[in-house]
Amino acid sequence: MFKKNALNNIGIFERTIIEDLKMTQSSFKTYKNVDRQHDQVHFSVTRMEEIFKKHKGEPDEPHRHEFYTLMIVQEAVGKHFVDFNGFDLGKRQVYFIAPGQVHQMLEEEMSKGYVITFDQQFLMNNHIPELFIEDLNLFNAFDYSPPLEPSKEEFEKLLFAADEINRVVNSNQSFKMEAAGAWLKVFLISCYNSCSLAPGDRSIQDHQNDLLKRFKALINDHYVEWHGTSEYADALHITPDHLNKVVKLQTGKTAKEHIQGRITLEAKRLLHFSGQSIKEISFDLGFSEPANFSAFFKKCSGYSPSKFRP
Repeated sequence: MFKKNALNNIGIFERTIIEDLKMTQSSFKTYKNVDRQHDQVHFSVTRMEEIFKKHKGEPDEPHRHEFYTLMIVQEAVGKHFVDFNGFDLGKRQVYFIAPGQVHQMLEEEMSKGYVITFDQQFLMNNHIPELFIEDLNLFNAFDYSPPLEPSKEEFEKLLFAADEINRVVNSNQSFKMEAAGAWLKVFLISCYNSCSLAPGDRSIQDHQNDLLKRFKALINDHYVEWHGTSEYADALHITPDHLNKVVKLQTGKTAKEHIQGRITLEAKRLLHFSGQSIKEISFDLGFSEPANFSAFFKKCSGYSPSKFRP
């Protein structure tokens, strides 16, 4: 059982010092399939209580999935870490974990809620375009990923959808995966509406959302070679000032902060989970000199690369 005093000593994820959770490259886990025993299973729904009992209350190790994960938290006490950001577990929360994100649950007591996982094949089987998932902007593969905390009334609607998903998946009815797919769309759309911007000019909002989506996609594809805002603005055929204005309005952060955040996140992953030298990492991330990388990383994270390493 994970002891309360151990949980109270947890600080920022990158400096977590718990001997039995220290990670090495060989022990770091990446789960490729929704079901570890059956690679033909593309959707799963599990009660959080069942997961806690299965693991006998032991905390999981930092790991990543190659599929989407939803955590619908009714009640919980502890911490949830997503890509080096720690969030307090509480009541009425929904976490969206994108493929590739590193996360870890540290529960002080048994949580109550659901964990739903699905992959791209499930989306294809149910005629849910991946573009639809991107348009919702709920799963942020490299951005800050706090939980959605809807009102009590909104959460009850989400929980009803999760209950229905659980019911149909565990039933003997025909087309149960199709029914689960339909309920999943309802759930995600409800989440989107719960956190969407205040009503305004829809055409302007749609344009800005599309620009932000394309900007983030470009960052994910080019963060190694493009470190400045101007390269992304050129690729989007707009001025750097316009790009920065839209991104700041939509996210509260500048375009430069998004670019630096993606580079810093990848640096943290490599420093924490790989055996590469700092010099190798600096070149892999597009820096001409290790000293430039070290200065950049310290400025963005508050730590030197050597101090950050576990």
